[in-house]
Amino acid sequence: MITHFNNYTAFSSIPRQNQAPPTPRFDLSRVPFTVRRFQIKTCVRRGKSELQQHSSQLPTRFFVNPVSRTVRNQSQEALFDYLHYTRSFTFTDAEHISKNSPHFMSNLLSKIGDDHKDISRALTKFLRYNPINEFEPFFESLGLCPSEFEPFLPQRLMFLSDDVTMFENFHALCNYGIPRGKIGRVYREAREVFGYELGMLSSRLRAYEGLGLRKATVIKLVTSCPSLLVGGIDGEFASVVDKLKGLPVGCDWLERDLSDRKTYSWRRILETIEFLEKVGCKEEKLSSLLKTYPALVIEGSGKKFYVLFGRLFKVGLQVNEIYRLFIDNPEMLSDKRVKNIRKALDFLIAVRMETQFIRKILLSHMELIGSCSLQAPRTACSSLNVSQDELCQMLKKEPLRLFSFVSTATSRKSKLLSEDSRKCAEKEAFLFRLGYLENSDEMVKALKQFRGRGDQLQERFDCLVRAGLNHNVVTEIIRHAPMILNLSKDVIERKIHSLTELLGYPIESLVSFPAYLCYDMQRIHQRFSMYLWLRERDAAKPMLSPSTILTCGDARFVKYFVNVHPEGPAMWESINQSYNLK
Repeated sequence: MITHFNNYTAFSSIPRQNQAPPTPRFDLSRVPFTVRRFQIKTCVRRGKSELQQHSSQLPTRFFVNPVSRTVRNQSQEALFDYLHYTRSFTFTDAEHISKNSPHFMSNLLSKIGDDHKDISRALTKFLRYNPINEFEPFFESLGLCPSEFEPFLPQRLMFLSDDVTMFENFHALCNYGIPRGKIGRVYREAREVFGYELGMLSSRLRAYEGLGLRKATVIKLVTSCPSLLVGGIDGEFASVVDKLKGLPVGCDWLERDLSDRKTYSWRRILETIEFLEKVGCKEEKLSSLLKTYPALVIEGSGKKFYVLFGRLFKVGLQVNEIYRLFIDNPEMLSDKRVKNIRKALDFLIAVRMETQFIRKILLSHMELIGSCSLQAPRTACSSLNVSQDELCQMLKKEPLRLFSFVSTATSRKSKLLSEDSRKCAEKEAFLFRLGYLENSDEMVKALKQFRGRGDQLQERFDCLVRAGLNHNVVTEIIRHAPMILNLSKDVIERKIHSLTELLGYPIESLVSFPAYLCYDMQRIHQRFSMYLWLRERDAAKPMLSPSTILTCGDARFVKYFVNVHPEGPAMWESINQSYNLK
């Protein structure tokens, strides 16, 4: 096979087509199953053939259009062989590109037709005579979608080896430890980095380590703020680092609390830290703020805080009183609370309240003021049928009445947020019992995957334990197949009954095939009924794996479980009709 690769003939550049690629013909549109899309990892290894059978029915996240795992693997292997053996890419580069370019692969599959039984051979032949534009799968493998990388495609280049400088800088980032899938953001936001002379990019990365940052911190910074690599060391960033070095929290705070999905302004962060220092936050207090309210510093704005400071000063608060408010209520500097405080000031000024009374209310009830969004004064007066002067006198006597004028929308939203927070807390408590770590990436992902209240999730979990599975075994199953807990308790019980009572399989069968619980009852009932009918007539093996029965396609099932008996087709039709009549 390698000799064939080495003898390919390179053709002239193929013009890039901008129109949408035709719909690939390798799909499962003719397979009428109703299983919801889910991703699953089994708890124990199975044979390769069984894995391929199983995956043929499951949609894959790796391709734009659903294809079987067999087709996906064969096409990826063909592209890998082309890149590695024919184009002399390193093993790592070829493997990453071939496995992380689903749009490109889907488009490639659409060009070879659907009459090939051996996809790998068909693609190999196609690639032998049709060299590809290597920049397309390369950019996609870096995490860029086609609409993002299309403007970056060179007009007269097809091979990555033609742009040596870009490829060398790409490897410099990889060798430093930056994940390949996140380098796309670096290319999109700091493209000039890939034009650096040999060795320059590596020296820039080491320069940030020279500031006292750990390598892991530099990696996090580069993926979240690629512009740091452009030019020399960013002066504002260096000032932030100097500030952090003098605090107990240290520079590790950057690695822990920055997100590579956001963009940051080091000037704003520096302004915020300097403001907090000026209002009296000492080292310990400032470190505590950074740990407890990282978003306050990361997403805040020093200028905005100075504006709030000026407004409080104008209504009669002394400088030391304002400083004390900031120190005692640091959360008042968040965007939402600053907005609420400004609304409250506007409200009190609009009803012509004297500054000494405003000062008294602010000093006594700042926490409440920051947490409430007030109605307009005119709305409050209308609801009480009083004038603004009368409302002012009422508030002087009973300042707490101010908080009865919370806007209806905000009140309703706060109620919903409160309910959401309670549900989230219940979910977190359930996940803690399963062994998830607080604030871990795994915990965040699990909170999104599991649907339902904490008590409902626990009820579904207990249902599996009562069925006879060990608590630790159920925990492991749930970690690998979280969709199971999104099923209702009744559905789980019916599916377990079909497995253990109808077929007579041990409950432990779920350990090797937890995906069983994710298939719909129609598929389970129809296929198990057909298999039982065959088993009673000695036309099927007595204890076939449930995965063998459920995961194969309809055509394959009919071939091996229906047509194997003369009366099979009639029985299969009868089973389908009886289920449809229910």
